[in-house]
Amino acid sequence: MKFEEIYKQLSKLVFNLALQYVQNTEDAEEITQDVFVSVHQSLQSFQQNAEMQTWIYRIAINKSLDFIKAKNRKKRFAFITSLFHDDGNELKNLGHNFNHPGILLEQKEALESLFQHINALPDNQKTALILSKLEQKSQKEVAEIMKLSTKAVESLLQRAKTNLAKKINPSEGK
Repeated sequence: MKFEEIYKQLSKLVFNLALQYVQNTEDAEEITQDVFVSVHQSLQSFQQNAEMQTWIYRIAINKSLDFIKAKNRKKRFAFITSLFHDDGNELKNLGHNFNHPGILLEQKEALESLFQHINALPDNQKTALILSKLEQKSQKEVAEIMKLSTKAVESLLQRAKTNLAKKINPSEGK
């Protein structure tokens, strides 16, 4: 399959998956570009052991998680730098920019809170939850993408739900 065909078929899926992780269209576009640069560079070495879509999903997940980690490092650095420099105003404004299209204004705050709780989950729980609930993949598909058994995915989802419930309503966990 040609790269152009792959991009046409899967770019929207990759963008939507990245958007689930970062909740910001510009960041999701950047991740999508990074994913397809990697796909283009690795296409010759792609082994047909996995389905093309599954392979690209794995790349998108890894790029999304790497992007979040890099952004968090920048935030920590900015905070520490602002403690020592008087001219650190620009660095202080590196806060989370929630910009998800199609969300009604009155729901934005509740969704932002939910996504903050989702983003606070361990990476494997977050990935299983996003693929299963937001991307609506079956547990078998999630298992294949994450290279896990379906029982492991089921366990991850259960732990993610439990952890989310504790974060959303801390009094219930006591």
